[in-house]
Amino acid sequence: MHRFHDRREAGLALARRLAALARNPATIVLALPRGGVPVAAEVARALELPLDVLCVRKIGAPLHKELALGAIAEGGACVRNEDVIRDSAIDQEEFERLASRERLELERRVRAFRGGRAPLELSGHTVVLVDDGLATGATMRAAIQSLKRARVKQVIMAVPVAAQDSLALLEPEVDQVVCLRVPSVFGAVGLWYEQFPQVSDGAVQTALASLSTRSSEPSRSMSKT
Repeated sequence: MHRFHDRREAGLALARRLAALARNPATIVLALPRGGVPVAAEVARALELPLDVLCVRKIGAPLHKELALGAIAEGGACVRNEDVIRDSAIDQEEFERLASRERLELERRVRAFRGGRAPLELSGHTVVLVDDGLATGATMRAAIQSLKRARVKQVIMAVPVAAQDSLALLEPEVDQVVCLRVPSVFGAVGLWYEQFPQVSDGAVQTALASLSTRSSEPSRSMSKT
């Protein structure tokens, strides 16, 4: 199965599939940072839509950080992977301790990415929720829960590549799914890109500064929804 050259190519390919949304004043593109931002930026630029981030953090197992016990998102959303929590012998107190640590990083990223700017108004809008790939789906689940709290009109989950089981799990939670690759053997998101560098805070800030201003409507914080 064809790999994407980089996140930019993946974003342009997603934009072609989402072309019907171009210049729709009721539509906003939201990226899961940091890796989803370069993908979402190309979608927002091609479709002439505003861009913002929805900050999320995975809650990793103590001895295996890539193993998701759950995830948290802006607005207070928290999801738990009960099977992983049980298999990792994590009790409620330990889970809360790990979640509290990730909330500190979540808050740092919100400050770093927005620099005091309020997030875009989401209530009543269609949101295109973008990441560079869907592996376990934990952070995406938290993001979707956060959007439901924000009373959005509909959620379109758009990812270049996804693991079959995670896609099947999340599809009923959103109004529409746009996914370009669903390999029978997934491995990891980075395997589906020829170039997959880490995305810096600065790159996120630059993308937001150039594209978020396309919305002229006043904003309010998701934490108040």
